[in-house]
Amino acid sequence: MPNRLANATSPYLLQHADNPVDWREWGDEAFAEAERTGKPVLLSVGYAACHWCHVMAHESFEDEATAAQMNARFVNVKVDREERPDVDTVYMAATQALTGQGGWPMTVFLTPDRKPFYAGTYFPPTARQGMPAFSQVLDAVSAAWDDRRDEVVSSAAGIAAQLAEQRLVAAPGAVTPADLDAARQGLERDFDPTYGGFGRAPKFPPSMVLEALLRDGSEQALEMASRTCTAMARGGIYDQLVGGFARYSVDAHWVVPHFEKMLYDNALLLGVYTHLWRRTGDPLASRVVEETVDWLLRELRTPQGAFAASLDADSLDASGHLHEGAFYAWTPEHLVEVLGPEDGAWAARVFAVTTAGTFEHGASTLQRPGVGEDEPERLAGVRARLAEAREQRARPGRDDKVVAAWNGWLVDSLVEAAEVFGRPDWREAARAAAELVWEVHWQADERRLRRTSRDGRPGGAAGILEDHSAVAAAYVRLGCATGDPVWVERARTLLAVVEEQFPDGRGGWFDTAADAEALYTRPQEVTDNATPSGLSATLRALHLMARLTGEDAYARRADEAAATVGALVPRAPRFAGWLWAEAVSEVLPAAAPVEVAVVGPAGPERDALVRLAWDRAPAGSVVVAGEEGAAGFALLEDRSARDGRPTAYVCRGFVCRLPVTDPEALAEQLRTV
Repeated sequence: MPNRLANATSPYLLQHADNPVDWREWGDEAFAEAERTGKPVLLSVGYAACHWCHVMAHESFEDEATAAQMNARFVNVKVDREERPDVDTVYMAATQALTGQGGWPMTVFLTPDRKPFYAGTYFPPTARQGMPAFSQVLDAVSAAWDDRRDEVVSSAAGIAAQLAEQRLVAAPGAVTPADLDAARQGLERDFDPTYGGFGRAPKFPPSMVLEALLRDGSEQALEMASRTCTAMARGGIYDQLVGGFARYSVDAHWVVPHFEKMLYDNALLLGVYTHLWRRTGDPLASRVVEETVDWLLRELRTPQGAFAASLDADSLDASGHLHEGAFYAWTPEHLVEVLGPEDGAWAARVFAVTTAGTFEHGASTLQRPGVGEDEPERLAGVRARLAEAREQRARPGRDDKVVAAWNGWLVDSLVEAAEVFGRPDWREAARAAAELVWEVHWQADERRLRRTSRDGRPGGAAGILEDHSAVAAAYVRLGCATGDPVWVERARTLLAVVEEQFPDGRGGWFDTAADAEALYTRPQEVTDNATPSGLSATLRALHLMARLTGEDAYARRADEAAATVGALVPRAPRFAGWLWAEAVSEVLPAAAPVEVAVVGPAGPERDALVRLAWDRAPAGSVVVAGEEGAAGFALLEDRSARDGRPTAYVCRGFVCRLPVTDPEALAEQLRTV
């Protein structure tokens, strides 16, 4: 008998719809029930691709006895952290404050007025490794609630008040060239010169930091960026058969990933590898871009044209048991079975598959250290045969909800890749995804984006700051690439919502809107983690909009917000990647973005100028093309084609150099602007 989650739009919640636990979605109804019955709330937060979420679900939430214990003593609420990042953020802060650590699944016990009083992450079904059994936790929390309720309620009020009073650590200040040097030097101390990346295991793809290093462009910065990108692309964190990056590596060598694949990682890394190609011409970067886009279009694109959230880490192994990495791991015997003795032995050397194994039970993840690349046709054939054979395995599950911000970051990166590599089919894929977000997520009557959708139906959660800003930046990019001003007007609408609903009164922005549900504290995260912070995503959107429109109000607002957190760049560069990247573009003359207008008749000549501009202009630049007199873009106004030929104008702050019609002359201007 399905529980109350049966009508949810979140695939994660639907995974729990048949649990014997009487789950409810987050909302007033659940807390009214807690108030009516006098029970505390058990809040469980996770996401569809989370391995340990699946483990705890199987061990505890599918167990009749555990479910009966939960149902009798608690009002049980299940939350998809990707659908409600606001709920996840504030209760993760509580979990970290109470336990010293965080993670998912997250388990938090709340009073009926939503205040936390006890928290943890994964709890096993029996006590082990210093962790209490989940049933013991339920007993202890229930006993405390029944026997010492006044004390528990008072404690919860104190915890909530303390957390609500915690303000962002003051980090104001305009970023200077010296701050940028300090950030790079600080990062060098954390850099792993052998394996790339920063710090120790586990290692996450440092997407935002890599963007900052590529914008910096110094010898040291490019060395760190190139080594890291190469190590990831050759390691087990990258799918060596079909492309796409896993969420992180459990080791320092990028060998064994946590196998879930997230849209946001691949969206952000697509932008990084496109930028790496533009900076260095490294063919490895070009290959990663092409393979990653092909994988995204094949495996994450939804029937409606947008992109799904993730693929699970787990899948069924040959014995029919759910196992992490089962879809991706190989033994030498597996290779020989598919390829035959000669090619199988060769593939084991090419992909570093050993008899001892690099993963579990003698199996290996596939790496690509560089062996066999002198036989490209053989390598391509082996990869294709292995990929085809792998398709006969049970596939990982897909979380097919569409997240607005993640699709925004993908559209942004995909548009740039399309223009740099001359792939109009990629641009069309980006346009379709952007259209789906507007048609389904934008609620005209609410003047707000919805955070998620599924099967073309919007979810109930309101979009947060990152949704509006990421989508706005994507729309600016798409407006430039298509020459259609409707995208710029939509971006303008979204940035107006940001200013109407999200300001914090101190120059920055909150993550949730002024009219959003009031939690015990209003979330405001300014550091980048797995994804850019809402603040840094907003700076990116404002800067792009300012360069395209020439409207100083956007630039002034970006400067005001950046000054509230500028000290984070030299103090914590690993967690301020996009702040750092935007600061490079604003502070260093050699990295300053430009505006490029290309006017004249459509055709190969104009296309060549446009592609060159996208490829050679500094990061953060805008490029727009159109016929003479085309409406909707200030950058095209009063620009004329010379001698009837497509003509490029390279400008900074709308002050332009002499127009050119020759690609070599345009390349020279972009080198010396």
